[in-house]
Amino acid sequence: MTQLPEVRDELVELGGIRFHYRDWANPGAPALLLLHGFTGHARSWDGFAAALQPDYRVLALDQRGHGESGWTDDYSRDAMVGDVDAFAGALKLRRFALLGLSMGGFNAYHYAATEPAEVERLVIVDIGPAIAAVGSTRIMTGVAAGDVFESPEQALAQMRAGNSRAPEAALRHRCLNNLMLREDGRWTWRYDRALRQPGRLRDDPSVGWGLLPKIACPTLLVRGEESDVLAADTAARMVREIRGCEFVEVAGSGHSVPLDRPDGFLEAVRPFLLRR
Repeated sequence: MTQLPEVRDELVELGGIRFHYRDWANPGAPALLLLHGFTGHARSWDGFAAALQPDYRVLALDQRGHGESGWTDDYSRDAMVGDVDAFAGALKLRRFALLGLSMGGFNAYHYAATEPAEVERLVIVDIGPAIAAVGSTRIMTGVAAGDVFESPEQALAQMRAGNSRAPEAALRHRCLNNLMLREDGRWTWRYDRALRQPGRLRDDPSVGWGLLPKIACPTLLVRGEESDVLAADTAARMVREIRGCEFVEVAGSGHSVPLDRPDGFLEAVRPFLLRR
C-alpha cells in the first residue's frame, strides 16, 4: 500500500493577502477544497481531511480574516468568492470538488454557480440563501460573548456553553487551534476583530436564490437535523432549485455538522464524494 505524505502547512499570496492552507497531498488524485465556516479555520477539517486523503488531494483554506490568513478591510462576498478563484488558479486546480460549511458554503455555491466549468462536484453544508433568524441571533450573541481569556481552558468553557453536542476532543481541537496569545499574556480568537461586529457578512437572499439554478455539477446539500440556521423549508426549496441536488440530514447535529457529529458527517458525505 502506498504511503501518503503527511499534511503540510503552506502559504500563498493572493491579491496582496497572505493565505494559509493545509495540503493533504495525494499525487495524481483529484482535488477536494474545504471551506470552513464563520469564525472557523482550516484545522477544523483535520479529521475529515485525513479520512478523505486516500481518495483525494485535500486542501483546507484559512479564508481571509480567519485562522492564519491575513486580515483585510474587505470581507464582501465578492472578495471571498474571488479568493476561491484565485486560490484555484494559483494551485492550478481544474475540475475539483468543493465543500463548504456555513459561510464557506455560501462561498462554495457562489463560486460553483459563477464558474461552473471548474467544479466537478459540490457539497453545501447547512446554509442557504435565507438564514433562520434564531440561528443568526445565536451566532452573533456567541461572537459578542467575550473574546479575551485568561487561559485556553476558559475559552473552551465558553465554546462548550454554546455547543452541548460536539464531542469533547473535536471541540477542544477547534478551540485550541483558534486561539492566539496576546502581548499581555492573555488569549483571544485568531479571526479578525472586525468580523466580530454585527452585519459584516450579510447577504441579499435574492442573490443566492438566483444563483442556485446556475449550479451545473452534482450537488449534495447537508443539513443538521436540529439546525437553527438552515430551516427545513429552505433546504427543500434549495433541492428544487439546484438541478439533481441530493439531500441528507445528519441526526443529532445542529448547524455545525462536522463538529457536532464528525462520524455522521463523514458517513453522509463520503459516498457522494467517492462516486465516480
